[in-house]
Amino acid sequence: MSMRFPAKARSGLVALAVVAGLALGTTACGGGGDDDKKPQTSPSVSHGNGSKPDPQEGQSEEPIAELKGPNGLLLQITSAVRDSGGFVTVNGALKNDSGTMTTIPSALSGNETEIMNNGRSLGGATLVDSQSKKRYYVLRDTEGRPLTTTGFSTLKAGESIDVFLQFPSPPTTSSDVTFQLPLFPSAVIKISG
Repeated sequence: MSMRFPAKARSGLVALAVVAGLALGTTACGGGGDDDKKPQTSPSVSHGNGSKPDPQEGQSEEPIAELKGPNGLLLQITSAVRDSGGFVTVNGALKNDSGTMTTIPSALSGNETEIMNNGRSLGGATLVDSQSKKRYYVLRDTEGRPLTTTGFSTLKAGESIDVFLQFPSPPTTSSDVTFQLPLFPSAVIKISG
């Protein structure tokens, strides 16, 4: 009987040590108390806390180009910024300048099946670098979605939405490129950065 008691005591101590270890591990991984709250920022909203700017930030007041499209649509490009990751982000606003609600033409999405399957977008836009004689298409993510503003089909009279488009970056020696969007006239824009 004296042999069995220490064995039971040892197994109880081992179980207690395992439970204590799990409790410590959970506390260490969880960070405790206040860290369990949801973050105050989301990837698409910046609150000036030093995070990377979202595509809409850094827009200038004056547009660098204005393109008038069909049905009273007006595209104002406010910036084209090259970043160190090899991308150019074009920011602007798409506005309905007409007096009535307008439907966004599906042609703005382009004619590639993969992009068209992801709904209305500005996926048909391109940048043309005449210096290196190359055309750059809107980037896509790993699931084929265009890296541009998506999910809009109509604009009310006078309504405006902020838009962005991301392209591969032309060589740093090319700062002036031609922005093209189906149904809109072309415009030469200057890439900063």
